Amino acid sequence: MPALSDPLLQITTVIAILFFTILLAKGITIYLQRALKDKMDKEHLNILIKSIYYGAIVISIVGVIFPYLQIDTSGLLVAGGVVGIVLGFASQSIMGNLISGVFLMVERPIKIGDQVNIDNKLGFVEDIKIISTIIRTYDGLFIRLPNETVFTTSITNYVANLARRFEYVVGIRYSDSADEAIKIIRDIIEKEPFALVNPEPSIFVDTLGDNAVNIIVRIWAPATQWYDMKTRLLWVIKKTLEENGIEIAFPQRTVWFASELNTRKMSDISETGYDEQ
Repeated sequence: MPALSDPLLQITTVIAILFFTILLAKGITIYLQRALKDKMDKEHLNILIKSIYYGAIVISIVGVIFPYLQIDTSGLLVAGGVVGIVLGFASQSIMGNLISGVFLMVERPIKIGDQVNIDNKLGFVEDIKIISTIIRTYDGLFIRLPNETVFTTSITNYVANLARRFEYVVGIRYSDSADEAIKIIRDIIEKEPFALVNPEPSIFVDTLGDNAVNIIVRIWAPATQWYDMKTRLLWVIKKTLEENGIEIAFPQRTVWFASELNTRKMSDISETGYDEQ
């Protein structure tokens, strides 16, 4: 771009370029703020918007205004290129984590407070920062995961869906009535305030095992009540079945002999007082 000889006109042109650059950057940041306000938290969104805003101004100054004023930027570009290469090699992981953090904030597969499994790390999401994500395990330990790891690995979000299903296998004796057991279990579930009606629970005989008739019990519950309900309801089912004469089966074996054993009743031994050989 050829420079104009009139200094006043040069200053006016530079001011005009800066004005339009700021106007354009402001428009972009306003659009991003409206588009991402529901996908990113306020702190991280402000960092992204400021980076874009000031980055656009710097690019305009170095790429447009300096050449217009015939300021030699070759040395600056060479120095910047060398510094950029050095910093690029030194901060590959940092930039990867930074970019992954932005993608995580836009996509939002997890939110603060969610129960998740990330890279076999189970716990609650405590914080999502621009570089890393903090997980609080069920044991109370805090784990810092780089955002690049979070973004590139599989994520299991246990509370993303409003409802979760859990399952019991209840084994009863062959001598007990499976229909009666299913009715009792269904009554227990219907009285449970957190058991969802839709999707409805499923109770059915699944297998005829070696020692028991196995009944599958599948129940849907709100994700926030899922764990407490799962750990509590099984014992209620067990006690209620026993109160109605239906027992939980235990492993047992019936042994059959091909030939009858020669045995003697204990009563005979007690009468004689000794065991004849």
